[in-house]
Amino acid sequence: MENCLLELEKTSPYKIVLSCGKGCHKKIVFVRKYISGKNVYQLEKYTDKQVFHENIDVDMLVPKLREHLTEGFGQINSFSNTCEYDIKISKKGRLAISKRQVEGKAIEISGNNRKKKYILEEGMDIPVFTELGIFTKEGKVSHAMYDKFKQINRFVEMVDDVLKNYSRPSINIIDFGCGKSYLTFILYYYLVEVRGIDAHITGLDLKEKVIEDCNNLAKRFNYRNLEFKLGDINGYKTDEKVDMVVTLHACDVATDYALYNAICWKSDYILSVPCCQHEVNKQIKSDKLSALTKYGIIKERASALITDAIRGCVLEACGYKTELLEFIDIAHSPKNILIRAVKKNISADKRKLAFAEAESLCREFGITQTLMELLKDKAL
Repeated sequence: MENCLLELEKTSPYKIVLSCGKGCHKKIVFVRKYISGKNVYQLEKYTDKQVFHENIDVDMLVPKLREHLTEGFGQINSFSNTCEYDIKISKKGRLAISKRQVEGKAIEISGNNRKKKYILEEGMDIPVFTELGIFTKEGKVSHAMYDKFKQINRFVEMVDDVLKNYSRPSINIIDFGCGKSYLTFILYYYLVEVRGIDAHITGLDLKEKVIEDCNNLAKRFNYRNLEFKLGDINGYKTDEKVDMVVTLHACDVATDYALYNAICWKSDYILSVPCCQHEVNKQIKSDKLSALTKYGIIKERASALITDAIRGCVLEACGYKTELLEFIDIAHSPKNILIRAVKKNISADKRKLAFAEAESLCREFGITQTLMELLKDKAL
C-alpha cells in the first residue's frame, strides 16, 4: 500500500476519493484547491448524517491518506492530468489496481517535463470555470480552452504581482472591452475568494447580449460586487475612485482610450494587453529605416511594437513606472505584450525625457498616435 500511495502522489492528483468506508467515515474526498495564497488539499469527510471539512498542505497528502485508510475503505479513485487510478482493497488488504492514461494536452514549462504551476490550476473546485466552459465537469481544462486558460492565469499572475503588498480592504477595478468576460469573472473569483479582498469590478462592452448574459451569470454565483455595463471605452464616465484598469485585447485605439481614462482617473494600476493595431500601420514611413516598412509582415509587427513603445513612454511621462512584458508565449498568441503601469513618484526630468522619446519616434516615422495626442497637455 505504501508504494501505491507514493505512486499516486507522484502524479500530482487533483482529486482522490476514498469510498466504501466501514468506519466512521463512509467517504472522504480530497480536492486540490488554492486557498489563502497556497495550494492545499481540502478534505470532505462524509459520515452517515454530516460532512466535515479540513484543509491540509499538499505535502501532507500521503500521511493523511495513510491515516484514513486505517478506517477500512474498500476503494480509492485518483484523478490527475496524466492518469486515473481505480484501486480495490480486499478484506485481507490485497490491492487490485487499474490504471488509465488520460489523453490531453500537457501544460509544460519549456525545456523540461514539469507541469507549469498556475495560480488557478486544473482540477481546482472553481464552479464558474465550468460554467464558462474552461473546465469540463470532471475539473479538467477543456481542450479548446487551453490557450484561454493560460492567458487568464498569466494575467492573474501579473495582477497578483502588483498587488502582493496591497493592504487596503477593498479595490475598485474596471475591465474595458470585457467581451465574454472570462478574465473579469476569474479576476473577481481570485481577488475575493482567494485573496479575500473586497473587490468591486465593472466590465464594460458594446454588445448588449453579452452584458445581459454576464450580469445573469454574476447573479447566479452571487458575485455581489461584479457588474457589467453597456458602453464605449471612449467617453465612459464614473464618479467612483478607480484603483485599477485592465484590458485584454481591446482593439486598436480602444486600448489608447482605456489608458487615457485610467490616467485621467489617476488609477494606481494599469494592466493592458493590446490587440490589433492599425493606426500606426496606416501611417508609418521612414526614409532612413525603409527596410522596416517595405515588407508587409515586418511593417505590421514594427507598427505594433512602435505603438506600444509610445504608449509606454507616455505612461512614464504621466507618472507611471511602466514595463512592457511578455504576456504569453508567441506560439500561443501573437498578441503577447502586456503593458503594466504602476503610479509612482517619478521625477520631472524622467517624465520629460520619456515624452521626448515618444515624440522622437513619431517624428522618425511620420506618425501621430492617439494616446499621445490625447495626453499632450497632461504628460508634462
